[in-house]
Amino acid sequence: MSQQPHVLVIDDEPQILRAIRTILAAKHFRVTTASRGEEGLTLAATQMPDVIILDLSLPDLDGIEVCTRLREWTQVPIIILTVRDGERDKVLALDRGADDYLTKPFGIEELLARLRVALRHSAQAKGSPKAVVTSGPLEIDLANFRVSRNGVEVKLTATEFKLLAHLAANAGRVLTHHAILTAVWGSEYAEHVEYLRVYMRQLRKKLEDDPDHPQILTTELGIGYRFVLEG
Repeated sequence: MSQQPHVLVIDDEPQILRAIRTILAAKHFRVTTASRGEEGLTLAATQMPDVIILDLSLPDLDGIEVCTRLREWTQVPIIILTVRDGERDKVLALDRGADDYLTKPFGIEELLARLRVALRHSAQAKGSPKAVVTSGPLEIDLANFRVSRNGVEVKLTATEFKLLAHLAANAGRVLTHHAILTAVWGSEYAEHVEYLRVYMRQLRKKLEDDPDHPQILTTELGIGYRFVLEG
């Protein structure tokens, strides 16, 4: 990117704000910080950041409420940063529109990797949607309903392709079971998690080198799945 990527960090812990600002400034990011939810919402509207890093525990608003209000008007990528390690909080935040999450304490390289993925989403959202998604040996032509692996076409059922296309179109994001089931099968299937697991197993058998240790269609335990973009 020609300009410094702009990251808004909404967190009430001064040491976290200082650490993230120092880390990101060294990597040529522009950083704006807020220690309260309302302040963060105002800065998001006035500063128009490329990515938002959002803590769930804020002194005035719950981070999930902040996420919900942001999604009323913007699709800026949101990375949840939290000490809450319960699945329920993560699932709720992701269902309310967050793109990813990190649990405190976090690793610097992991934070940077998540930011790079989020920035790719941001760039794609501002430009044309990607018609072909590639990850390692896998190529998915979303417009022509075609999937190939190492140059060889892979036959998928209509439902398998719809599921894969939904994951690939949101590559890098963590998608909850509920969100995937609703998008692919409809709201009446939103609680049929085992149904989704069956289809994921089928896709992995057709697309992964080692279906028992997937590298592209990865599991977020208790939460959902992520389509990983490999080089």
